[in-house]
Amino acid sequence: MLEIRANTVLPARRTPLTLRTADGLSLVGELAIPVDRDPVATLITLHPRPTHGGMMDSHLFRKAAWRLPALAGLAVLRFNTRGAASEAGRSEGEFSDGVNERYDVAAALEYTEFAGLPAPWLVGWSFGTDLALRYGCDPGVVGLVLLSPPLRSATDEDLDTWATSGKPVLVLAPEFDDYLRPEEAARRFARLPTAEVIGVPKAKHLWVGEQYVRRVHDEIVRRVAPQAYPLPTSWDGPRRLTK
Repeated sequence: MLEIRANTVLPARRTPLTLRTADGLSLVGELAIPVDRDPVATLITLHPRPTHGGMMDSHLFRKAAWRLPALAGLAVLRFNTRGAASEAGRSEGEFSDGVNERYDVAAALEYTEFAGLPAPWLVGWSFGTDLALRYGCDPGVVGLVLLSPPLRSATDEDLDTWATSGKPVLVLAPEFDDYLRPEEAARRFARLPTAEVIGVPKAKHLWVGEQYVRRVHDEIVRRVAPQAYPLPTSWDGPRRLTK
């Protein structure tokens, strides 16, 4: 039996991919899916601001790709938005502060549809939450997960678009967030009847620490793949999960 630690990598089929945007760019990415079954749902991840180190390997998303295909049967799609770089490579183009990144979000959604990936959920973190709120309310998207949303460029009109859609929205707000703390998050997202705002005690904007990684992943799975909740802390092979 394997205890799941910070650097544990569980089995998955991990395939490098290239997303093509409508404005002619190639974006570097990876798709991780279960090895032993079809995925039950798909996480399309949108990373933090590249100018502050955000990329597809930002730790919450890297560890999601390492763990969640095996533990929860999820497909995890990660990619570098324009101008962002990781070990997998640098995506073409230049950072445009959330303007032209609309094409990057669209490219990820189109790839998900083309590949036949099931039940896509957008999972944004920090800057990625603004991209999700502004550009992600697509008919094919099941719901939205927002991690440390700053609401920096997303407007009330964007929130109203999601409210009208009726899609579920999960907001995880750290107690000591640099931008939007739980009380203010609850007030701002009150205009979304389907939003669930969860304040996470002692957490900070970057969710540093394994206990916070586990909490984030657990909350995502609770919404997206409830049959796998709570996630196990050890692994004993495919289809044999120890809670």
